[in-house]
Amino acid sequence: MAYQKRVPLLVLLDSIIVLCAVYAGYFTLNPYMNVYTVPMLLVSSVSLLVSHHLFAFLYRLYQKAWEYASVGELIAIVKAVTFSVLTTSLVQFALAQDIYFRVLGITWMLHIILIGGSRFSWRVYRDRFISSSTEKKRTLIVGAGKAGTMLVRQLLKSNDTDLQPVAFVDDDPNKVKLQIYGITVMGKTSEIPKIVEENDIENIIIAIPSLKKAAINRIYLECSKTNAKTQIMPMLEDIVSGKVSVNQFRDVQVEDLLGRDPVELDMESISKKLTGNTILVTGAGGSIGSEICRQICKFNPNKIVLVGHGENSIYQIDMELRNLYKDKITIIPVIADIQDRERIFEVIDEHKPEVIYHAAAHKHVPLMEYNPSEAVKNNVIGTKNVAEAADTYGVKTFVMISSDKAVNPTNVMGATKRIAEMVIQHLDTLSETKFVAVRFGNVLGSRGSVIPLFKKQILAGGPVTVTHPDMTRYFMTIPEASRLVLQAGALARGGEIFVLDMGEPVKITDLAKNLIRLSGYTEDEIQIKYTGLRPGEKMFEELLNENEVHDKQIYPKIYIGKTANLYVEEVNEIINHHEMDRETLKRKVLDLANNRVKRKEVELLAT
Repeated sequence: MAYQKRVPLLVLLDSIIVLCAVYAGYFTLNPYMNVYTVPMLLVSSVSLLVSHHLFAFLYRLYQKAWEYASVGELIAIVKAVTFSVLTTSLVQFALAQDIYFRVLGITWMLHIILIGGSRFSWRVYRDRFISSSTEKKRTLIVGAGKAGTMLVRQLLKSNDTDLQPVAFVDDDPNKVKLQIYGITVMGKTSEIPKIVEENDIENIIIAIPSLKKAAINRIYLECSKTNAKTQIMPMLEDIVSGKVSVNQFRDVQVEDLLGRDPVELDMESISKKLTGNTILVTGAGGSIGSEICRQICKFNPNKIVLVGHGENSIYQIDMELRNLYKDKITIIPVIADIQDRERIFEVIDEHKPEVIYHAAAHKHVPLMEYNPSEAVKNNVIGTKNVAEAADTYGVKTFVMISSDKAVNPTNVMGATKRIAEMVIQHLDTLSETKFVAVRFGNVLGSRGSVIPLFKKQILAGGPVTVTHPDMTRYFMTIPEASRLVLQAGALARGGEIFVLDMGEPVKITDLAKNLIRLSGYTEDEIQIKYTGLRPGEKMFEELLNENEVHDKQIYPKIYIGKTANLYVEEVNEIINHHEMDRETLKRKVLDLANNRVKRKEVELLAT
């Protein structure tokens, strides 16, 4: 109903109600006592009518959406009616030196009942007939706290959702069996399968935004025992900031099921490194590199230089950042290969960045086993080119992206990453630039990672291939990995290898099972096939070997590796003779990365 039509109709309705209340009060008491004269009755009627409309406009009774009426609207009605009756009593006293309390009391009561009833009847009609006329999915809300109750209230009020909340579950024993907005807390999260079955639940919404990821994993495990679709509520801060609405649910993702929580950043120290400066990122079009660029731009650098070999990937991140920051940050896309030493020196000389984040690398383990020379050229020589250019042109901080596969490496990719660490640690002893490395576990969703492969296999109907039932890996999300890189740059003193406390490693088999369930299938429909270890693969990964571990964290959930010995001559030999035959080169890089060198006098340069 248009506002212009709605207000006159409500004014007319209220006028009828006011007059009915006045005359009902008069005729109720007048047979027993002579309370009013007819002139006083008319004066009281006019006074109550005028004052009601004044206070109704003051408390916006004609502007409220009564189909969503609740306690706030009821309070507004009580205020408007009470003040209009008090005004009438003052008029009576001024004219007759008397106040007819009994009549006004009945009038006040009838006034509230009729005004409130006329408004709330529309909500009752809407809830009972309009809302119920559409087919809605019976929904279980996990969590009867602030977020859960906010969610239920929104779902009950909204016509734009196909979800009908019918039950809560909550692990607080004091809430079990209580009702919130008419919805009963039916039990604890461990009882989800039973409650879903008994109440024909079709949807489950996890409404505990502050929940630790280990707890989300536990709850999702219970939800996965049912046939109900499981979704999760947005973070409260995103709702409050207006990024999303309460009822913008998303499907549970594998990132939600990691049994660890993200690292909180020291925003002030990172801001000092980035705000107003020129930042250069190599591999800027890759999964990690592009996310590093997104995170950097949140700190308002003066200029960001996007260096990459792939034309299309650099174009994509360039356009994305321009759409968001075109009037705030100078964005420079650069097509360059880190193996091209002259080109890299030219780029760094031209832009003279204060900080370089080196994310460019070959990272695919089986491919590098077959192409060790390319791994050396890109991961070792390419890193050396960028690092020496940083030294030459006075870059303040150089952060290299390393890998957990660099620890006791059994494959060429990990070995070349460890050798690259040696290159920058040695250079740190000679340069004013602070050179550091950051080791990650596996990054969920990055190109070449196991998650996209599993999703593709599930989409094709299976099987999902896992190398070994007991294989474990550390995992983190792309945004978290990128934030760690920024934090490492802020903590850098020179020569460190930073390592994130990644919690407990995840069994690849469990990851595969979760993805199958998240995709809406069972393990009977999508089978898991074990294929055996591939060349260069480990059963488990390490982030620091036993000789590198510092027990104390230098920042919450961030460790630093102890100083390692650097085999400079052997590194140079690998660089100068990387075109040797494949098997010999593989053996040499693995021996060097694992400190298995054979010389009568080994030159060790400690950082």
